Amino acid sequence: MSGAKVFFDTNILLYLLSSDQAKIERVEARIADARAAAFAVISVQVLNEFANVARRKMRLEWPELHETLSALRDLFRTQSLTPEVHDLGLAYSQRYQLSIFDGQILASAKLAGCATVYSEDMQHGQRIADTLVIRNPFVD
Repeated sequence: MSGAKVFFDTNILLYLLSSDQAKIERVEARIADARAAAFAVISVQVLNEFANVARRKMRLEWPELHETLSALRDLFRTQSLTPEVHDLGLAYSQRYQLSIFDGQILASAKLAGCATVYSEDMQHGQRIADTLVIRNPFVD
């Protein structure tokens, strides 16, 4: 870890609830590396998306969901959703031809001062605004 802040997209964190042990271990290692450098970041959007998928697709019961979300908030610095995130996210969506939600993720990462965004949904290696690099943590 280079000491730069790392943002984790929802799709990466959801592996923590999966049965894919290899991916769980990879995600846990990436989180540990980022936390060791005190630079692990998510956004409120990530928490909301995580809660939605965990309830709807993974059928987590409310108490377990609350416990899991609380654990995530303890592990990561959480970037707030603001009008600035919204505006920059729309600009990124338009400029890079991304979904609105991916644009918001990238805007949150940028405004939190991150250099890396771990995601499977976006193009591995893509540079955003010359400061963010998208990395698929399962590709080496």
